[in-house]
Amino acid sequence: MRMSAKAEYAVRAMVQLATAEEGVVVKTEDLAKAQGIPPQFLVDILSDLRTDRLVRSHRGRDGGYELARPAADISIADVLRCIDGPLASVRDIGLGDLPYSGPTAALTDVWRALRASMRSVLEETSLAEVAAGTLPEHVGKLADDYRAQEETRGHSVR
Repeated sequence: MRMSAKAEYAVRAMVQLATAEEGVVVKTEDLAKAQGIPPQFLVDILSDLRTDRLVRSHRGRDGGYELARPAADISIADVLRCIDGPLASVRDIGLGDLPYSGPTAALTDVWRALRASMRSVLEETSLAEVAAGTLPEHVGKLADDYRAQEETRGHSVR
């Protein structure tokens, strides 16, 4: 999976919004500054997030943005899909429609397993959990396992 800068910025902005008190709106400039996101790029991101009803905007001098629903009800996958579309796709073809045969037939199940693995992390991790630093147990375990692999391989794991 390759995450675009736009998607990564969107996740960071949403986690930052998740730390705001309920009912408090955050100005675009403050959000951009807090996360080091280019302000004009953030405007475009927030527009996409608003269109997908993940954030609400408030106009005026005291305007800004807030999450459209509780942070615990918005997954990282929701944000990524809004910005970049499906989590894992192969040439934008449905997995059941891939033209694999012979020795490559099992690749369809490899792609299914990849998608399931990504979903188990991204759909089951909420903005609230990231903001609080309390990730789901299975996500923390995967991260710990990866860190251990990095140390074993001398930090060369990709």
